[in-house]
Amino acid sequence: MSGVIVSMRRTLLSCTSLARNGLLGGALAALLPAAPAEAADLVDTLSIMLDFNRQELAVLATALALLGFSVVAAILLMRTRVRTANNEARLHARIGELQLQADRFGALLFAEPQILISWPAGDNRAQISGDISMVLPRDSSPQRVIAFGTWLPPEPALQMDHAVDALRDRGDGFQLTLTTAHGHTLEAIGRAIGGQAIVRIRELSGLRRDLAETNLRYKALSDETEMLRGFAAAAPWPIWAKSENGALTYANPAYVRATEAASITDAQERRLELLDSADRTAMDRGLKEAAGFTSRLPIVIGGERRMYDVRAVNVGSGSVGVAIDASEADALSSALVRMAEAHRRTLDQLSSGVAVFDGHRRLAFYNDSYRRLWDLDRTFLDADPDDSSVLDQLRAARKLPEQPDFRAWKAKLHEAYRAVETAKDTWYLPDGRALSVVTTPNPEGGVTYLFDDVTESLELARRFDGMIRVQRETLDSLAEGVAVFGSNGKAQLFNPAFVRMWKLSSDAMRDEPHIQTVEGWCHQLFDDPVVWRQIREAITSIENRADVPLKLERKDGSVLDGMIRPLHDGATMLTFQDITDTENVERALRERNEALEAADQMKVDFVHHVSYELRSPLTTIIGFAHFLSDPSTGPLTPKQAEYLDYVTKSTNALLALTNNILDLATIDAGAMKLELGPVDVSKTIELAAEGIQDRLATDRIRLKVEIAPDVGSFIGDEKRVVQVLYNLLANAVGFSPQDSTVGISARRTERSVVFTVTDSGPGIPADMKDKVFNWFESRSQGSRHRGAGLGLSLVRSFVELHGGKVRVDSIVGRGTVVICDFPTDQAAHRDAAE
Repeated sequence: MSGVIVSMRRTLLSCTSLARNGLLGGALAALLPAAPAEAADLVDTLSIMLDFNRQELAVLATALALLGFSVVAAILLMRTRVRTANNEARLHARIGELQLQADRFGALLFAEPQILISWPAGDNRAQISGDISMVLPRDSSPQRVIAFGTWLPPEPALQMDHAVDALRDRGDGFQLTLTTAHGHTLEAIGRAIGGQAIVRIRELSGLRRDLAETNLRYKALSDETEMLRGFAAAAPWPIWAKSENGALTYANPAYVRATEAASITDAQERRLELLDSADRTAMDRGLKEAAGFTSRLPIVIGGERRMYDVRAVNVGSGSVGVAIDASEADALSSALVRMAEAHRRTLDQLSSGVAVFDGHRRLAFYNDSYRRLWDLDRTFLDADPDDSSVLDQLRAARKLPEQPDFRAWKAKLHEAYRAVETAKDTWYLPDGRALSVVTTPNPEGGVTYLFDDVTESLELARRFDGMIRVQRETLDSLAEGVAVFGSNGKAQLFNPAFVRMWKLSSDAMRDEPHIQTVEGWCHQLFDDPVVWRQIREAITSIENRADVPLKLERKDGSVLDGMIRPLHDGATMLTFQDITDTENVERALRERNEALEAADQMKVDFVHHVSYELRSPLTTIIGFAHFLSDPSTGPLTPKQAEYLDYVTKSTNALLALTNNILDLATIDAGAMKLELGPVDVSKTIELAAEGIQDRLATDRIRLKVEIAPDVGSFIGDEKRVVQVLYNLLANAVGFSPQDSTVGISARRTERSVVFTVTDSGPGIPADMKDKVFNWFESRSQGSRHRGAGLGLSLVRSFVELHGGKVRVDSIVGRGTVVICDFPTDQAAHRDAAE
């Protein structure tokens, strides 16, 4: 750089005519900050040599500034290149050091078997490194490590999942000790480091495992200690602990309050004691001799003397104690003693024999009635004998019931000492007496025996039960309903027939309801207020008591014949007999006779009028219509021929309807007679099909006929069978859509010939299947069919008249199938005709 400045100096000396003042020196000093000494010398030289005018100086200054800028830029570029080369060398050296350090850390990190799992921030893909054979087979995928359920039991796996979720979501660290499904103990540590969630899993062995187990035991012991301290602090009883020399080492707040100390430290410093000196001496002696002390002692707390149950035991090198308030229990015990004495005095006055045996089964108390009942010596009883001795002495005197196994009987009796409930029994003594024996377990132990002589009561009850049983059996066997009401109007007695007759509840009648209540229950069957008032007055009245007969016609159509009969003890007996059958038979016979006569006359009149008054004019009209249509009578205009055709069709339809009605009326009147003979099945189907050919052609419907080869013939009325098949085919064609198929088939079974007619019409709804065979029941169901609704009625009537059956199978939208069974047995025709 010094050589450059010397060159510049020479150039400036050769250009002395370019500048004259010191401005150029300041410019050069600013442009050459890296060489201030050389620049100063250059300025001094220029100041001496230059003597130019101002214009020449300005030109020279500009040239020098450009030259200086180029020099400075070259210098700065050179410095930058040198600095960059130095930085690159230092960076390569640093990278090498970091690589060595990373290798050293990796070797140190994986010096022992462990697994590292890391999740970068915002990335759900885990990066796994380390020895996965700790938890999975060597050939397993590393990603299976984060499926904790594959190598951990369910509960630790769930715990690990929750800990990892908390670490990744909130950065919560954790440290867990886990046991794998194969029994290995692992430690899992999770931390959030550098924006990553990192989990480290390694096996605990040797010292680390022992340390972990020690820490767990220490924590459990610490938790237990804190729990016990909390319990002692919350307990309302004074609790204390003393060292081996008797010094107070711990006391709970209740102890501090009881000794009126300011704090536990105050109680320790002042050596405040809960017990007086004599009681403390007794407690110390008990702890030394028996390692424990229990006693009920008086303690003065808050100026009040109360009884406490004091318990102390040796623990380690010291002792602990507790004082529980027993004042209430002591008072209750005293009251119980006084109450027991009062009970003893009361029991001694009873006529029943009472004996109380204590928990050791020795006689603790007996009253005078007990001694007289068994005729025992007072001296023997005052000696407090045991229960077995008393029973043995009574058995020796033959005063106990005879038993085949006395030992087993006595053992069963003594089960009362272990029972929790009172037991009752009856002893039948050899002298004929009967004793009621009640054994009651005592709360404090032992049993109380209560003996009562019930000989006379049992005899009276036996007689009364016998009378009631006879009375009850007599009433229960009656077909008549019987109920007895007392003078207070309440039911005292009733039999099952009465309950069934009025549809009452036996349990409700056993509650002795009043006659008004019974009346309310019976209103559903009979609600005549006059009759019920008569019954109420007869039951509750005092005078004018006499028998009152009744006849009740109830809402359900039944008829009852009743009687109100007063009894000698003031009660009233009601008796009811169902005479509905007798009334109904008489009424039914009378009504049936009248109905039969009227129906017979109506049918005869109907058949007579229709036969002569309706068929005759129809026949005349049909005859003249045929006569007019004959060419011999003269030509007709097309319009006249069309009208005549309408008249012919209408009169034929009306005649067919009239014939159907006449046939139904004749069948219903029982006047229809079948003209039986051989019926050729094939010919019958052919004749029936001829009648619907024009309708088949008009509606473009195809008839499919299927006749089994072995169908043959059967005995029946051929004309009526043809009529049946025609009506079925006409009905099927009327309900079938155009361009469809109607089928008819015939087959022979073991006992009948079966005709089946099928169509593809709209079908019959389920609620209409039972009505299609009724008179005048006709519904189009959306089809072209129109009719009076007599065709299927005739079908069923004629088939049943042959002794056969008709059934209909139909699915809405899929057509209808009608099946007719004509029996081949001649007996069936005879039965049907009859």
